[in-house]
Amino acid sequence: MAEGVSFEGISLDTDLIAWSREYCRRVRREQGVSVRFDLVDWEVSHRAKRRAAAVKRPKLDDAAVGERYDWDSVDGSDGRPLLCTVSLTWDAFSAFDRDAWEATLRHELIHVEQYQRDGTTDHGRAFRERAAQLDTDVHCPAFTDPKHLLTCAACGDLVARRYQDCKLVEQHEQYRSDCCGASLELG
Repeated sequence: MAEGVSFEGISLDTDLIAWSREYCRRVRREQGVSVRFDLVDWEVSHRAKRRAAAVKRPKLDDAAVGERYDWDSVDGSDGRPLLCTVSLTWDAFSAFDRDAWEATLRHELIHVEQYQRDGTTDHGRAFRERAAQLDTDVHCPAFTDPKHLLTCAACGDLVARRYQDCKLVEQHEQYRSDCCGASLELG
């Protein structure tokens, strides 16, 4: 697909970007996703542990999902959306099969589409509706094991995954589960 690189042959960051960009262009053509790729940069992260990919964008205080953003009001934009960056996580790509990676890319396309239209993005109702149309998930599957699992002491249900030490981990005895109102166990 991307300059002769098959999905299975991706071994470099440049291959991953080229293949992913070409896949996204195909989705845009076939599914009618309204995205301008000339306003999108691409990068690969070798550090991310919780996100399979992300759209990095400037924060615009007066932007809201569902309300078309007035790009003419932004200095230097010439009425065009400001550049955003799709950051792909190498470890997620390595852990996922092709279907899961393609679903991840469709998820990120929704974020780009919302940002370029509305100046912001979220995982709200509009995102969930668009995700259903594009046959993708609202949240990506986990691809690394968390450092800490917090479970409900009463029923054993998973309450939270944490990839680093934080207040919830360090003070878990001060919190209660939503399911049973019981204490949290750290595992």
